[in-house]
Amino acid sequence: MKTVKIIIVALMAIALGSNSYAQTSTSKTETIKVSGNCEMCKARIEKAAKLDGVSKAEWSTKTKMLAVTFDPAKTNMEQVGKKVAAAGHDTEKVKATDAVYDKLPGCCKYR
Repeated sequence: MKTVKIIIVALMAIALGSNSYAQTSTSKTETIKVSGNCEMCKARIEKAAKLDGVSKAEWSTKTKMLAVTFDPAKTNMEQVGKKVAAAGHDTEKVKATDAVYDKLPGCCKYR
């Protein structure tokens, strides 16, 4: 009888655990083109993109694409793009201001 109770409790824990995981896995991954050149750009872009709600941001120096995994209830790609542009890097939809762009190191200037 004791073994049956343990098995039932274990099955319930597994069922509840998988159900709660399904409810929290609402993340979304999208990509956006971001101008930049080097590893310093990569670090700056990824840091700027990691606002509240973003669980992962990865920019490729080769493809110039930023892949962002985020919770759509907390943020969106428009907010991410604005934050990246505020750090000095143009995106498909938002251009960095000249003042911010001019402060980038020489190797990071892409215009």
